[in-house]
Amino acid sequence: MTRDTTIERAMVLAAGIGHRMRPLTDSRPKALVEVAGRSLIDRALDRLEDAGVKTCVVNLHHLAAMLRRHLTARKSPAIVFSPEDTLLETGGGVKHALPLLGEAPFYAVNCDALWLDGPVSTLKLMARLWDPQRMDALLLVQPTVSAVGYDGVGDYFMEPDGMLRRRIEERVAPFVFAGVQILSPTLFAGAPEGPFSLRDLYDKAQEAGRLFGLRHDGMWFHVGTPDAVRTAETMIGRRPAQSQA
Repeated sequence: MTRDTTIERAMVLAAGIGHRMRPLTDSRPKALVEVAGRSLIDRALDRLEDAGVKTCVVNLHHLAAMLRRHLTARKSPAIVFSPEDTLLETGGGVKHALPLLGEAPFYAVNCDALWLDGPVSTLKLMARLWDPQRMDALLLVQPTVSAVGYDGVGDYFMEPDGMLRRRIEERVAPFVFAGVQILSPTLFAGAPEGPFSLRDLYDKAQEAGRLFGLRHDGMWFHVGTPDAVRTAETMIGRRPAQSQA
């Protein structure tokens, strides 16, 4: 069943140093690395704006002043900054920003998440699928066989109803987490202080039967290295501009 849901708040995780992206990140934050002439974070913010997001929280750490200056030029969505004196990792970063995100479900997007939408916005599809009665987290997942630049062993198995199960050691899973998700603030109840990974909360939601996924049928790019950026630029250059994210 689909729902007419608009999610108006989001977070872009942009505090990381991006070691594997060096030398591109020696002089700029990972979020400002450009692919085909547009920064990764602007591509993410463009998609969030298109999906109806009004306010986006961006966490800051590595070369924070540069990222702050860049984003103050954007008029929409409204940007709210969440500075981190020390890196809090993905889970700690989102928990730290919860007072800025409010009490409703929100999108959380990795700054290096790079995907091509199909005829319908991927974020809007996720919002339609979101069911607060059944879900604490809804992850966008990409089939590993079609994940450009990805050579890992996958993250998740997905049941016919969309419920996710994380890969155990020595197994190969068919889906990789694509860095895009909807989260309920209630998922963070009892979460630790300081740095921790969102994966810990995914495991918590899985144990409760409240972790679900949406299979992305479009193109998705793993842009963790300079070589991967070049590959993405080559492939995105073959697509119409309106399909780029």
